[in-house]
Amino acid sequence: MDMCESPIKKLYRSLPVLEREGEKLSPRDRLSAISGPLLAWYEGHARKLPWRENRDPYSIWISEIMLQQTRVEAVKPYFARFMKALPDISALAQVEEEVLLKLWEGLGYYSRARNLKKAACLVMEEYGGTMPKTYDGLLKLPGIGSYTAGAVASIAYNIPVPAVDGNVMRVISRLLGSYEDITKGSTKKKLEGLLADTMDSKHPGLFNQALFETGALVCIPAGEPKCGECPLASLCIARQKGLWQDLPVKPTKKPRKIEEKTVLVISTQEKGEWRVALRKRPSQGLLASLYEFPNIEGKASITSFAQASSVAGVAEDKIRQVQCLGESKHIFSHVEWHMVGYWIQMEGSLPETFVSADIRELEGKYPLPNAFLAYRKAFFMTK
Repeated sequence: MDMCESPIKKLYRSLPVLEREGEKLSPRDRLSAISGPLLAWYEGHARKLPWRENRDPYSIWISEIMLQQTRVEAVKPYFARFMKALPDISALAQVEEEVLLKLWEGLGYYSRARNLKKAACLVMEEYGGTMPKTYDGLLKLPGIGSYTAGAVASIAYNIPVPAVDGNVMRVISRLLGSYEDITKGSTKKKLEGLLADTMDSKHPGLFNQALFETGALVCIPAGEPKCGECPLASLCIARQKGLWQDLPVKPTKKPRKIEEKTVLVISTQEKGEWRVALRKRPSQGLLASLYEFPNIEGKASITSFAQASSVAGVAEDKIRQVQCLGESKHIFSHVEWHMVGYWIQMEGSLPETFVSADIRELEGKYPLPNAFLAYRKAFFMTK
């Protein structure tokens, strides 16, 4: 035996003994057996991520909110930019909403950013600028549910509470061979209860992160799991019975609603500088309070200055060029936008019904959703 073997790796060697006894393990016993192999595997396979460099609750919180619906690699530059601009809760509580939304631009689900600011203000008012140090206290903050509260509490404060997200649900459903619908709140609560009773109480943060990592790297969301690399392989019912394609169980999603739009990139030159027309979206609903290129419902075919004038609300004699920017598609959770875009170049000032933005401000000032990214890029290429 290696005298320098870590305590976590020593735990790993207890797993084969359990399996050799040939006992049919209950779900609780099966979950109780995963800590050793899981933590030993994580010790050698954990990715180096910027929010793992310390146990700062603020950075853990920000990263976990960003990681919802977004890949780890995509989050890294956003996290770095956000933390540079807003390094602590006080800065987040004081930031202007448009600055905050600009920092969040491209991550989507902008209500998450607004909830961050609401929560930061509450922390400043009621907790003296320090994140609550209890699971229940974290749950009281806007935008924080059981998963995020569990992640922050376990990683930052070493509180033994589970953090159950889609990755964890997939791993545990396959491990237990469970056919319960993972989209149901009752299934998640049941699993949270089981994990709370069986998870590693000495290393809860590492335990939760190891489960996240197993789901992200091994028991992957799309395609065949890498069972040969999985620390839980010998305990996994889905692997034993070849059930990975059936698990986890999720109902078939309803088809997304298709909405067609015509996007208008209306621009002019004033004193040699390009300006482009924007408008601010309503304060409620999809992409609330963000800026957008003017657009209309349906896919219009603009082949003349007269048509461009009618659609854009610009005097025909002011129009100098109309160019199709092509088609684009953007997918939201429940709706798809199928778009066609047109560049309408005019002379003189932009109509007062629009926000007249210097094109340089598109990068640094106005939060413009990714739905319009294709047309922002096309405009910069054609101007």
